[in-house]
This record gives sequence, structure tokens and C-alpha cells, in this order.
Amino acid sequence: MDGDSIPPQEICRLASRHGALVFVDECRATGFLGPTRGGTDELLDVMGQVTIINSSLGKALGGATGGYTTGHGALVSLLLPPAVVGCLSKALNLLLESNTIIHSIAAKTQWFCSKMEAAGFTVSGDSHPIRPVMLGDAQLTSRMADDMLKRDIFVIGFSYPVVSKGKARIWVQISAVHNKEDIDCRAEAFVEVGQLHGALP
Repeated sequence: MDGDSIPPQEICRLASRHGALVFVDECRATGFLGPTRGGTDELLDVMGQVTIINSSLGKALGGATGGYTTGHGALVSLLLPPAVVGCLSKALNLLLESNTIIHSIAAKTQWFCSKMEAAGFTVSGDSHPIRPVMLGDAQLTSRMADDMLKRDIFVIGFSYPVVSKGKARIWVQISAVHNKEDIDCRAEAFVEVGQLHGALP
């Protein structure tokens, strides 16, 4: 929820010590993280130590349904409609064919964050294209998200108990299909709405 990654080595050591299972929800990382895009466990060097890996495929790959679960046979059930399998297989193939999409999204994310931070917003996270715009106040977050929707910009506001008290934020997801004009328009709308509600001077 903060746009960063888990402390994997510590979690895996703790699980091993207590005979626990390690579950990783990969929905926001599938096809994007790791040197060969193998996922969170590859990126964080804990391959083979994660018991169950699951992805809804509805976040990073932009799908509306479907998913996968990997792990020991007794724990795994793979139930995907053939049409969804075909669609997501194509999405993965596109990602693996070249780094063009990855580099494009990274550049667009950096551009959006630079525009937002220059305006006075705090954008959390590191290099991931799903970034939280930190606002703190739950009511402010809700009002701003509502007003963004009125401007035909769909963003999601999160507040307690989904995130810690005082750390309400609006999630923004940069997509490969966004162009520079789209991003500029969204950032300008954030500034307009932020000023309207007193989040910016």
C-alpha cells in the first residue's frame, strides 16, 4: 500500500524458524519485477523460499479477471477460463518480447511523479507505476478522489483501516497506453482539485 517492497529475507527466516508458510501476493508485480521479470521472489532473492505465490492478474497486467497460484500440489488449484488464459498469455508474451513497454512505463511514471512533486504533492514509493499520493486526512482523500472522478479521472482513495491512521492516500496507476498529454492532464487535475480542497496553497 506504500508502493515499496517487503523485507523478504527476514520474513523467510522467521517462517523457517516457526514452520510457517510464506505467501506472496504478486498481483502488482507480475511480469515487471526481477532481473528476468520473474517476480518479487526473484527481485528480492528468495526464490525457492516462498511457499505460495498468487496473482489476480488484474493489476500489473491490466486484466479484469483470472489469476494463478503456484506452490505445492496439495495447495494449488488453477481454474482459469480459456479466454482469460489466452489474453494473459499474450500480455506476458508482449512483455517478454522486449523491454520497450517496461521502459515506457518507467519514464511515464517518473514524469508524473516529477510533475506532482513540483506542484507540492508527496508521492510515495520507488519505481513502481502504481504510486500513492499521500494526503494524510481521510475526508480530504475521499473528497479529492470524488472530484477527480467528476473530471473523468478514475483514482482510488484509501484510508483507515486499509492503511494506517493519518496515512490516507490516493492511488494512481500509470499505464502503457497513457501518453504525455494524458499524464499532464491528470497532474493538472490533481493540482486543481488539491487547491480546491486546501491540500495545496
